[in-house]
Amino acid sequence: MLSNLAVRDIETLVHPYTNLATHREVGPLILERGEGVFVYDTTGKNYIEGMAGLWCTSLGYSNEELVEVATEQLRKLPFTHIFSGRSHDPAIELAEKLKEIAPVPISKVFYGASGSDANDTQIKLVWYINNALGRPQKKKIISRLKGYHGVTVASASLTGLPANHTDFDLPIANILHTSCPHHYRFAQPGESEQDFSTRLAAELEEMILREGPDTVAAFIAEPVMGAGGAITPPEGYFEKINAVLAKYDVLFIADEVITGFGRTGNMFGTTTYGLNADTLSCAKAITSAYFPLSAVMINEATYEVMVDQSRKIGTFGHGNTYAGHPVGCAIAVKTLEIYQRDNIIEHVRKVAPRFLQRVEKLAEHPLVGEARGVGLIAGIEFVKDKATKAQFEAKKGVALKSGAFAQEEGLIVRPLGGDRVAFCPPLIISEAEIDEMFDRYERALAKTLNWVKAEGLI
Repeated sequence: MLSNLAVRDIETLVHPYTNLATHREVGPLILERGEGVFVYDTTGKNYIEGMAGLWCTSLGYSNEELVEVATEQLRKLPFTHIFSGRSHDPAIELAEKLKEIAPVPISKVFYGASGSDANDTQIKLVWYINNALGRPQKKKIISRLKGYHGVTVASASLTGLPANHTDFDLPIANILHTSCPHHYRFAQPGESEQDFSTRLAAELEEMILREGPDTVAAFIAEPVMGAGGAITPPEGYFEKINAVLAKYDVLFIADEVITGFGRTGNMFGTTTYGLNADTLSCAKAITSAYFPLSAVMINEATYEVMVDQSRKIGTFGHGNTYAGHPVGCAIAVKTLEIYQRDNIIEHVRKVAPRFLQRVEKLAEHPLVGEARGVGLIAGIEFVKDKATKAQFEAKKGVALKSGAFAQEEGLIVRPLGGDRVAFCPPLIISEAEIDEMFDRYERALAKTLNWVKAEGLI
């Protein structure tokens, strides 16, 4: 029987990325508090937050330093905007820190409130800059199938997932999608990772030539594909992609919304995988998700064009109310301070081998075809037949069922796309907590196998 709180939820909320019909029957998991890597529901049951919320609560729950700095800023200056030349110290200090740690040369920072609006800004800037440079035809932006870049009209168009397009009349014009760099699923028989990367780079070049290099403005990519399945790139992929983009004067937008601030074992995934990025989008772990905040980091060449256009037009006509929110910026400054003071990157590098060892062990399970990750992010893929990589019917929801069993075992993971499950715990997780997380998931896998057999799916 559903609790009163659950009934109230059903009658009042629309939940993102939720089967709304099923939700009316089963109701929500209602969380009440969090501590470290654990969250607790209204009955007091604990769950390891194996997804750091939504890839974001990097410093875990109830970090008192972040609570205190937020409270202090709320008392001092709870809000002001940065329109029309206004500013405040937290926004300035955060921008200075971001410039210091950026993995590529950065001149200026533009704030927003989410990864979606950061990537929306990236699209607008690409179009704006090319108009300013007298190249009105150079507007197309290439994303990737299974890439995830947001849910606004423009950023959802970049996203290469069917559910984000179906019946939303997306993608919009000037957005293209090239191949997904998932070696396990899309490589040809016997094709090495290097050869697969070479083929994908050639496909990108063919697309640019087919569309016309004078019409292709930018390419956007996550260093590790997040909502598309927690997919790490094959060997040589970004090196080969970099060469194609440079050949045809195509900007590289790095979407660091998930991988930024330590997730891959470096401050940015751009460093881990050698992206020759021109601009970067970041959000999520910039505040450890304690406040909605995003940042677009742009280079000097882009900024100079923006300045020239302001002289011409009279303003830079883009921004939102909460851009550079003082509370968010203050929290972000403290978050970056904690990353550096507490050597969070070194901690990730220390515990990542244990995390990846436990991930790879999951590949021994009869339902798991691939288990792969980097740093503290990983994905597994369910298969009906390990030898042929044959998949279950998506409507059977095997990954979704495994997520439900994980929840029974006190673990929150994220099923993705019907056949994959992602792990992305808070960066502060200990080796003992990593073991407990995967012990719980292995019990969930055992339940999943029993369910699959009972349903006659294998």
